Amino acid sequence: MSETVTFSDPSGEGKPIELTTAKVPQDLADHKIRVDHIPNPDPYYVDLGMLYRLANLELIRRTSFSDTPLHLALRGHMGTGKDHDLEQFAAMLQLPYYRIPLTGEVRDITLIGSVKLHGDGKGGTESRWEDGDITRALRGPALINLSELNAAGAETLFALHGLLDRHRALELPTGEMVRLRDDVRVFGTLNPTDLRDYAGTQTLNKAFADRWIIWEKDFPGQEDVSTMLERRHPDLRVEHRELISRLTVEVNASFTSRDVRTRVETPISLRTVLDRIPAGLRIYRDSEDPLRRSWEEFVLPHIDSFDRDHYETVWSAVVRRGPEGDPYKT
Repeated sequence: MSETVTFSDPSGEGKPIELTTAKVPQDLADHKIRVDHIPNPDPYYVDLGMLYRLANLELIRRTSFSDTPLHLALRGHMGTGKDHDLEQFAAMLQLPYYRIPLTGEVRDITLIGSVKLHGDGKGGTESRWEDGDITRALRGPALINLSELNAAGAETLFALHGLLDRHRALELPTGEMVRLRDDVRVFGTLNPTDLRDYAGTQTLNKAFADRWIIWEKDFPGQEDVSTMLERRHPDLRVEHRELISRLTVEVNASFTSRDVRTRVETPISLRTVLDRIPAGLRIYRDSEDPLRRSWEEFVLPHIDSFDRDHYETVWSAVVRRGPEGDPYKT
């Protein structure tokens, strides 16, 4: 029997949304493998409202648009947590999660499948069809995340057109039609197409882009970053947490600035904020200035040389000198 899960609006404005969770049928050939693909809830995850928005869309899909494709892509810069949002949505709904990167090296046969030769046990060979990554995911309950949509080659995009429109099916070279099940959701993520150094990305083909709802995913604000740090590192002292949050917001504001005189080309990602800097603070907790050492060893090495001056300007304006004493309470 399916369970229900409740999604609450962090802003307190919207009504709670209840959705039934997925059920992986026992008779699926890959039942155990598919169950293993159900992600665990991240105890440190902070929902800034995206899960509630996703739940709202899912509710509409189930009630009013069950026969209409409503595929969603999240667009945002590196480190904004796009993939993490989708993974945690799958965890809440207990859906097997398949993240499939669409890099320029991936070909349609990798995603859809191909005929391969196998030994027949008698010294000869026989040809068999082998599902590709997307086809395999489509055969059972799944949340499919087609990551890096705007890095995919043209042949890959055209191969997916039929799956993402009202046809709602993937036609295999064998003639088989793999139809989009009611318990399969297709999502995507992509980086903005601008002058940034996102190697291999391109503007989406307009026909392909029209098959998606596209939502923007922005960098979190200072209060949001502070909340994330507090949840993940509850023993981190408040003064360190607040300075890290301010540094993050100020640098990322420069990253999104339209003024080329102050614009930097590398943001501070959530990986750096939530993992690397706190690790540096533990490593250098006995040094004269642990926050400065963490900045030098865990942040600046990721930064292009021509951006370091501006990073240091932000450091001087926000911190200048880190707090004295052990960054952690225990």
